[in-house]
Amino acid sequence: MLAWLPSHPWAHPALEVVHIAGIALLLGNLVLLEFRVFGRGAELPLAALARLALSIALAGFGLAAASGLLMFASQAAELLANRAFTLKMLLLLAAGCNAAWFHGRGSLARCDGLARAQMVLSTVIWLGVLVCGRWIAY
Repeated sequence: MLAWLPSHPWAHPALEVVHIAGIALLLGNLVLLEFRVFGRGAELPLAALARLALSIALAGFGLAAASGLLMFASQAAELLANRAFTLKMLLLLAAGCNAAWFHGRGSLARCDGLARAQMVLSTVIWLGVLVCGRWIAY
């Protein structure tokens, strides 16, 4: 199905660029929202900023997921044997569970201590995803 991907000289680098751009949009907007919740930019309305930041973060996740799936499909056997890849997938699952918990309990509206802890945990998990992603390549 994707036999052309490994043999095309620009395919994998282009997918990596899309993947990194998606990660930047995702993590950058999550960190922006976290700064706002922790008091930076208090003049910005939290609800409006959250709608914008989370929609851009979701678009970034979509880019990263789509490009990541294509890269995975081109070298599935090698990646499944890679411990950094396995850890990255587990961290992605943890990030999804944390996000579901965050939004399920209405943490953004509460902005309580648990909401702040969830936001910090989210950032730490996503940084772990980044580290694992770099380890996959080496």
